[in-house]
Amino acid sequence: MIEIEVEDEAWASALPQVEAVVETAARAALGSVEGDVVILLTDDAAIQDLNARFRDRDRPTNVLSFPAAESAFPHLGDVVLAHAYCAAEAKAQSKTLSDHLSHLVVHGVLHLLGRDHMTDEEAEEMEGEEREILAGLGIADPYLVEQEPIA
Repeated sequence: MIEIEVEDEAWASALPQVEAVVETAARAALGSVEGDVVILLTDDAAIQDLNARFRDRDRPTNVLSFPAAESAFPHLGDVVLAHAYCAAEAKAQSKTLSDHLSHLVVHGVLHLLGRDHMTDEEAEEMEGEEREILAGLGIADPYLVEQEPIA
């Protein structure tokens, strides 16, 4: 089950079909894996608070993933996305918000499934998996665009 919580209505205003976009991307990332995922669509202040509390980084970011303990199965974890940050990234990278959101949901769900990008090898593997999943959704390779962090 994919549970989507829209905490910041700016998501729905900017992308009326936001829940369908999120659910499609999350299901694609899960593939045949059984389990529950909660996806919270929030604002920059909320994600900054989470980033500060759980990652010691007192700034907003695009997506955070919180894998659940194995004992919580079937709950696999939570993914949190910040509207203004994601929208600014999409614009800076000349992507639609829908495509960028799909990429970030796929990225976040893959983290819940144990994928990571701490080493070059892990990053190559994870990015390859993201490309494959997104191509299946008709979304272009998100890594072809020069990516600069939002200040």
